[in-house]
Amino acid sequence: MPKAFYITTTLPYVNAEPHIGTSLEFVMADIIARFKRFQGREVFFNTGTDEHGLKIYRKAVEQGKDPQGYVNEYASKFERLREALNLSYDNFIRTTDLYHIKAAQELWQRCLSKGDIYKKKYKGLYCVPDEAFLKESELINGKCPNHMTMDPLQIEEENYFFKLSNYQDKLLTYLENKNVIIPDWRRQEAIQFVKSGLEDFSISRDKSRMNWGVPVPNDDTQVMYVWFDALTNYISTLGWPEDEQGLYKKFWEEGETMQVAGKDQIRFQSIIWQAMLMSAQLPNTKKISYHGFINIRGEKISKSIGNVVNPYDIVKEYGTDALRYYYARHVNTFEDSDYTVEQFKEIYNANLANGLGNLTSRIMKMSETNISEFMMKEEKVIFDKEFLAAMESYNLKLAMDFIWAKISRLDETIQKEEPFKLVKSDPEKGQKIIKDLVIELYQIAKYLEPFLPETAQKIEEAIKANKSPAPLFLRKD
Repeated sequence: MPKAFYITTTLPYVNAEPHIGTSLEFVMADIIARFKRFQGREVFFNTGTDEHGLKIYRKAVEQGKDPQGYVNEYASKFERLREALNLSYDNFIRTTDLYHIKAAQELWQRCLSKGDIYKKKYKGLYCVPDEAFLKESELINGKCPNHMTMDPLQIEEENYFFKLSNYQDKLLTYLENKNVIIPDWRRQEAIQFVKSGLEDFSISRDKSRMNWGVPVPNDDTQVMYVWFDALTNYISTLGWPEDEQGLYKKFWEEGETMQVAGKDQIRFQSIIWQAMLMSAQLPNTKKISYHGFINIRGEKISKSIGNVVNPYDIVKEYGTDALRYYYARHVNTFEDSDYTVEQFKEIYNANLANGLGNLTSRIMKMSETNISEFMMKEEKVIFDKEFLAAMESYNLKLAMDFIWAKISRLDETIQKEEPFKLVKSDPEKGQKIIKDLVIELYQIAKYLEPFLPETAQKIEEAIKANKSPAPLFLRKD
């Protein structure tokens, strides 16, 4: 019996509305979850929102709002992505959920019992957008490399620290496994980060300065550092620690666990989180896949620059599957990609409206007109090895390129054989070619189910009814 499969995104911060960069990760994880279900695996797909920390607190104060009311408003905007992007997640966790808060406190207690948490005075530079302290070696012209327009804060206070330095050797052993990080060059980055020397890091903040966070157990003067709190969601969503024999045991302890994250998350997901799990004596994540960013005309998406692209706007104009297609095939799975409105429209017209949409209409029109009694049988699809290899390595772009090569070959067959003419001069031969085209189209629809679920369903319904469907994608002028 196949192992249970657990997949999670990172949790986006609710200090801004969703954009095409943040929603990319949701779709990537959804495609993988759908494919695993298609293979007969029992899947638990987790996502949600990260709602504590100084950045959130400052935004709420800036807008004159209560922090909880502020995060409620923004969390709902991310929850709406479920319908807009046709997401199939099993739980949407919010780090302000009571059960999650209790789990974060329990993880703290376990790390404390292991002797990995201690208190000391600290002085350092803090990047508010990243919610992270910075080393001098990380600064570029005195600024955080991720936020060159902002000066880091100089903070001096007494905090609790996590003994990350205790886990250097164990982390290197964990990272020796070539399967724990995709792509491998990100694994090499993690290894180099660990080898450069790990420093203990602050895991709490003074409540008098910032009270918007999970209370530290047995110390009402401190709240948890947002990352220590948020990372715990990957297991709290499964009912840990209250029900360690249920979903947590099935999916985290005994199942195959996978996280999807951006390339800037290596330090947090593959080092800090894994060390926290080691300290709490819990199983480590079995695999983490890191993706690149979507840039707008070569620039990072930024509200201050004003180049934010709203996924809801794209879906409204082009439809859900058009955006899912773009994410899966025209965004490099592991590296940065560039988005422009012009490029998106060109891709949409060429590959969806004139490509898959036109091909489906032509084939089904021939079948409807010339094969009155043809009924497509429900068949189990056996995926090609090349496609399976791409999916097992989580290279979504490579998998989609494979599908579109099949689409191109069908177009070539129609051009070469001209069954719409042949069926008049040689009905038997012409009908056989048309039937074969329909069967191939059905196979393509099955391949597309994890990627473009609505489109795949429309194609399959048209085949079962033996009718030409309404246009799948209307051309945009």
